[in-house]
Amino acid sequence: MSKVAIATDSNSGMTGKGPGEKGVYILPMPVNVEEKTYLEGAHITHAQLYKAMKLHKRISSSQPSPGQLVAFWDDILAEGYDQVVYIPMSSGLSNSCSTAIQFAQAYEGKIQVVDNHRISVTQAASVLSAKRMAQRGADTREIKARLEELAYDASIYIAVDSMEYLKKGGRVTPAAAAFASVLNLKPVLTIQGDKLDVHAKVRGMRQAERKMIEAVKQDLQTRFAHLPKEELLVGTAGTFETEEMAKRWQELVQAEFPDFSVVYARLPCSIASHVGVNAAGAGIVRWEAI
Repeated sequence: MSKVAIATDSNSGMTGKGPGEKGVYILPMPVNVEEKTYLEGAHITHAQLYKAMKLHKRISSSQPSPGQLVAFWDDILAEGYDQVVYIPMSSGLSNSCSTAIQFAQAYEGKIQVVDNHRISVTQAASVLSAKRMAQRGADTREIKARLEELAYDASIYIAVDSMEYLKKGGRVTPAAAAFASVLNLKPVLTIQGDKLDVHAKVRGMRQAERKMIEAVKQDLQTRFAHLPKEELLVGTAGTFETEEMAKRWQELVQAEFPDFSVVYARLPCSIASHVGVNAAGAGIVRWEAI
C-alpha cells in the first residue's frame, strides 16, 4: 500500500504542520503588506495583519511562487511518502489551483491536485475528509474523485463590519461604501463554490449575524436535508481582534445548532485582505463521515 500524505494551503485556515494529525502538511500563502511579502502563519500573525489593517495599510493576497510550491511537494516526498493529495483553495477564487495542476504533471502521478472549489472551514473539512479516506486505505485517485464529487456541497456566509478593504479591492465603489457607512449597512457575502457574491445587506452586525444563521438553517433544511447530520459540519470563522469576540460568535451559533459541534477558525489572509477586521463568518459543509 502506498504511503499517502495530505497537503493543503493556509487558505484552509490551517497553519503550521497540520491540525494535530501526522501526515497533513500546510503550504503558507503569501500576503502583501505595503511593499513587503509575508508568509501566513510563518512570517506574519493574524494579530499583526489586523494591526496593519487598523492602520489602513495596503494589503493583498497572492499565490505562492512555482518554486515554493515545488519545494513544498519535494520536501513531503523526501519524508518517505509515495504520493501526495494536494488540496488548494478554489480554482474560481485564485489561479493557484490551475498552477498546481500544471506543475503536478511533472510528477508522473505522485501529486494529485484536487480542484476542490472550497476555502476556509469548508476547505479544512475536505482536508480532514481526505485524511480519513487515506486512513481507510483509499488511493490518491479515489480521494481526488470523492472530494471533487462533494466539492459544491458547501456554503460560507461572511458579514463585513467595514467596507474599507472591499472598496480598496474594487469590489464596491467609493460612493457605495460611503452610503453604506452612513446608513450602518453591513453586507453579508456568500461563497458558493467559485463565486464571492453579496447575499444580503442589513443594518448593523447583529442583524448580519441573524441573517447568516438564517442562511445556514435554510441550507440545512433544503440543500442538505437528505443528508445525515454525521456527514455535515457547521462552522464559524472570523477576523476578530479578541478571543472573547470569537468565542461569543461561536457560542451564539452553537446555541442555534445544538445537534452539531460547532467549530471556529480564523479566516485566512486571502479572505481577510478583502473583508477587513471584525468580520464574522458561518458555514455548512458536507464531509466524509468517519
